[in-house]
Amino acid sequence: VQLVESGGGLVQSGGSLRLSCAASGFTFSTYVMSWYRQAPGKERELVARMNSAGENTNYADSVKGRFTISRDNAKNTVYLQMNSLKPEDTAVYYCKAVGLYGLKLQGFWGQGTQVTVSS
Repeated sequence: VQLVESGGGLVQSGGSLRLSCAASGFTFSTYVMSWYRQAPGKERELVARMNSAGENTNYADSVKGRFTISRDNAKNTVYLQMNSLKPEDTAVYYCKAVGLYGLKLQGFWGQGTQVTVSS
């Protein structure tokens, strides 16, 4: 199982970034996919979640209206479009997959990608 995030970087306040998370080693289309973030000295928090079919989404209040999660089950990839970025969005962003792996509910994490928003 592998989750590989990309697309992070340094951006000015008000700018945009698009994160990608490429998955392999499991049946991507059956997994709930999420983006989390962790800022220095803070706990990891949920940013956005999408169900397996891409019909239902949830967002943290702090990113509603600015971030959009999407997925392409044909490409085994989940995305996070981040617009109107703020300095407080600075964090390491992780993707997470949750679903049945064999007969057991499992969660898998990517290694993270750094997003830095300058003021």
